[in-house]
Amino acid sequence: MMRKNISKAVILAGFLVAVIALNKSGVLNFISLENLKVHYSEFLNYYHLHPALTLGVYALVYIVSTALSLPGATVLTLAAGALFGFWTGTTIVSIASTIGATLAFLVSRFVFRDAIQNKFRDKLQSLNQGIEKEGAFYLFTLRLIPIFPFFLVNLVMGLTPIRTFTYFWVSEVGMLPGTAAYVNAGTQLSRITSLKGILSIRLLISFAIIGVLPLISKAIVNSYKSKKLLRRFKKPRKFDYNLVAIGGGSAGLVSAYIGAAVKAKVALIEKHKMGGDCLNTGCVPSKAFIRSAKAFHDMKRAREFGLTAQASVDFAQVMERVQSVVGKVAPHDSRERYQNLGVACFDGSARIKSPYEIEVTNANGVHTITTRSIIVATGAKPFVPPIPGLEAVGYLTSDTVWRTPSLPKRLLVLGGGPIGCELAQSFARFGSHVTMVEMQPQLMGREDADVADFVQKIFLKEGIRVLTFHKAKSIVQENGQKALIAEYQGKELRVEFDEILLALGRRANVTGFGLEDLGVVISKLGTIEHDDFMRTNYPNIYVCGDVAGPYQFTHTAAHQAWYASVNALFSPLRKFKADYRVIPWTTFTDPEVARVGLSEREAKEKNIPYRLTRYDLSDLDRAIAEEEDHGFVKVLTPPKSDKILGATIVGAHAGEIITEYIAAMKHGFGLNQILGTVHIYPTFAEANKYAAGEWKKATAPKAALKWLEKMHAWRRG
Repeated sequence: MMRKNISKAVILAGFLVAVIALNKSGVLNFISLENLKVHYSEFLNYYHLHPALTLGVYALVYIVSTALSLPGATVLTLAAGALFGFWTGTTIVSIASTIGATLAFLVSRFVFRDAIQNKFRDKLQSLNQGIEKEGAFYLFTLRLIPIFPFFLVNLVMGLTPIRTFTYFWVSEVGMLPGTAAYVNAGTQLSRITSLKGILSIRLLISFAIIGVLPLISKAIVNSYKSKKLLRRFKKPRKFDYNLVAIGGGSAGLVSAYIGAAVKAKVALIEKHKMGGDCLNTGCVPSKAFIRSAKAFHDMKRAREFGLTAQASVDFAQVMERVQSVVGKVAPHDSRERYQNLGVACFDGSARIKSPYEIEVTNANGVHTITTRSIIVATGAKPFVPPIPGLEAVGYLTSDTVWRTPSLPKRLLVLGGGPIGCELAQSFARFGSHVTMVEMQPQLMGREDADVADFVQKIFLKEGIRVLTFHKAKSIVQENGQKALIAEYQGKELRVEFDEILLALGRRANVTGFGLEDLGVVISKLGTIEHDDFMRTNYPNIYVCGDVAGPYQFTHTAAHQAWYASVNALFSPLRKFKADYRVIPWTTFTDPEVARVGLSEREAKEKNIPYRLTRYDLSDLDRAIAEEEDHGFVKVLTPPKSDKILGATIVGAHAGEIITEYIAAMKHGFGLNQILGTVHIYPTFAEANKYAAGEWKKATAPKAALKWLEKMHAWRRG
């Protein structure tokens, strides 16, 4: 890093020295229209005598002046027309100007990009995404419409993620019309009295039209494609609803709620249970299950708290409590509640017949409703791998595990992600002999290695067998015994079990309700393809939640639902791009693992420089008082800033503690503000203040502190 910074300083200094030297030498004064006219005959004679040398020197001068962003490019271009003629002049200027512009672009990228991107990463995110998608169009427009001086375009584009080759050829093509116009003017040098009149208003307008034409054309093509899709279907003269949401999970419920809140006529279709996976088979039952397991685990730790206690597990009662919790939460997502809000709730299966019609099938028969817009929020289901022998022995998933009548003696958990880790630990705490099999090098593949290692050590301490780097090959059943055959370092390992729980992620529900008949595009990841406004390739069919990706969290589904519903109801009058800048999550193991923003691994992969600040919870008073003094907080910041790039917390209540970092990243305040905020004592949230304090100590100006020490010594006399 130090060597790179020195190189940047050397290059920048070299540029400044070159510019100053050229200014002092008076060379720039020589490049003027008047001087060109005076010495035109001499230049022309020299060119006739030494054509190759003249062309070479000219090209070099043009490249250097462009690379250094010096004035005089217009005069040099006129000179090309006057000396070399239209075709040769246009060719040489086009090549030289593009090379010079690309050199300026590369210097800007090398010297300034990292610093600018790191400092303004959040603000530049949407620009970067736009450049990655439409960078060639934007650059072409800027080259043809000189709103910004070309030297400024070179410097600014160097700060973006546009590829160098793309920059080169688009610049070559984009600057060609203007180059040709100036070179052509140069062929009539005697008639030119001022540089201002070379490009007329009419010519500039023509260039502007050419520049925006690709963007306009793309918009027209996209609009045409959308309308072509809709043209196949008869549009009703009157609609039953403004909006229909398919799916009564988090995404569908929020969509319906927002629609009703803004007084639109909204319908919601759900064929199973309202509340979707989160209420019935996911977040709510799993957290109730985890809490019971933790309570039992704490009872076994009674002596740590100066108590004596005996406890046993009634697994049937545990599962009954889980369903009781689901029942208590259910009214929040009930049909009655949403009907009272003004939402028409349909109990049945949906099939999209057209972009305007949805067929609802239930016990009362089949009937069709019409709508201006549709939101697909059909969620996801557990992924079942094609492992030989799996179907024969049967299996549990996060959907079916809640119907388990008794505690499995030996439980095999296939998958080391959040669901696998949470359920593996809970079953182990109830008394199951749990084995986890994970194909990847670590559990919790999204997290840093130190986080995964910390959790794995807790698991091992609690008796969970963890097999990473193990690939499931087949399942056999012999003499009444079930076993997984796994491969590890080229050898086979046999793992016996009574029940197997699949926790290998979830797959979006994209079939069975008409999308395939309409030709709605499905992405390579198996989710429904959509744009930044949550629209599919049909302009009035939107998508949100697990079926949309890229995140499969309840809170993200609700977040997307806001954009989908607002855009569906108010487009084209008002549209909002979905904002994924700050997406947090928590794995509810014990200790919990919560994260927002970058991890260390991601920062390294993206070459983002960072300072790591770590605070161990073994130092936190409240954690000590509750015998939860394990875990840590780690925060990533730019090397010379308190701005938060990412935060990870491993510890008790991590999911609550991290909220302060989420707010900081969303609203743009840093560790100095967190340090200056009063935190209640003693709380777990104080960990954030102490982490900020660790950062402050590490970044304190040592030289200034030494002078302060001397000052205080002087004041003591």
